[in-house]
Amino acid sequence: MAQSRRIPPALPFSDQVAIFERLQAHDPSPKTELNYTNPYTLVVAVALSAQATDVGVNKATAELFKVADTPQKMLDLGLERLTDHIKTIGLFRQKARNVIALSKILVEEYDGQVPDSRAALVSLPGVGRKTANVVLNCAFGYTAQAVDTHIFRLGNRTRIAPGRDVEEVEHAIEDNVPVRFQQNAHHWLILHGRYICQARRPRCAVCIINDLCPYEEKTA
Repeated sequence: MAQSRRIPPALPFSDQVAIFERLQAHDPSPKTELNYTNPYTLVVAVALSAQATDVGVNKATAELFKVADTPQKMLDLGLERLTDHIKTIGLFRQKARNVIALSKILVEEYDGQVPDSRAALVSLPGVGRKTANVVLNCAFGYTAQAVDTHIFRLGNRTRIAPGRDVEEVEHAIEDNVPVRFQQNAHHWLILHGRYICQARRPRCAVCIINDLCPYEEKTA
């Protein structure tokens, strides 16, 4: 029987504090790079962002959200016109069906409002745990940690939050990152992973936490 991979320990508390103090000083008020106007448009934007870039989603939703920024307006818009708005995004047909389906559920079961419950959110078509956590964090101010591929890589590479899968990394952030930084933690980590600690060639020379990072294969 194959043994599961041993997870190294997370960085000690003092290093966690130092890292997040630097990230905070560099970007005191980090935000999601997806454009949205209310909790509903955030749900839609994050659902559309799977296997797509934030830039691409923002281009597609710029006109969409002008005409459909509530579940009922999205239903009134209809599947065909919604599909036309988002056809530049990967998997757009399935995503359009999901958006219409989740909008119908929000109207019929939640009086047109986005529920502030992870369980309720993940029950919506096309909404997974990461999407739910983004909505809980950004729309409702809850310290939920939305772990994507950037955070999974960064959490393990730096040992800020090591884990075998995204849920283990999520819990490792909750357990190890000081509470004072939890509200913005996933924003800082996503942006650092997206622009600095990149997958193929991390930009270690310009990394503000380079000296605190135990990653052995640092680039020049």
